[in-house]
Amino acid sequence: MKLTIERLMALNPDDIRDLGKVWPEQQPETWQAWLDEGHALFAARFNDRLLGAVKVCADRQKGFATLHDLCVREVTRRRGVGLYLVEDTMRQLPEINVWQLAASEVPGVGLDEMNAFMAACGFNFCELNSGEQGWQN
Repeated sequence: MKLTIERLMALNPDDIRDLGKVWPEQQPETWQAWLDEGHALFAARFNDRLLGAVKVCADRQKGFATLHDLCVREVTRRRGVGLYLVEDTMRQLPEINVWQLAASEVPGVGLDEMNAFMAACGFNFCELNSGEQGWQN
């Protein structure tokens, strides 16, 4: 099967189980609330399993979006899943021309490792509009 990036509009029981492996510290209710608020949730799917996911809060009129909780399951890392997840999420929202990810949104990952990953995705480390440190493309 091919790795695909899809925008999740509703969460089925299998998706909830898989997202629990991506974000073990979060509760399924928070994911559904995110969707109910009109935000986007993109996931990397391979063999009917979700390997990684990212939440997106976008202001389409301003062409601005913030990535939240970008994560790939640890057993699947360093295989291109995260890069494809970020690139294809951006491709699916072509009206967005400024993307940001706050460093505080990636707990449990070293700053050097995340900086290298985000650079591979075309992002630069900088001070964001919010005043936080993070990455912007």
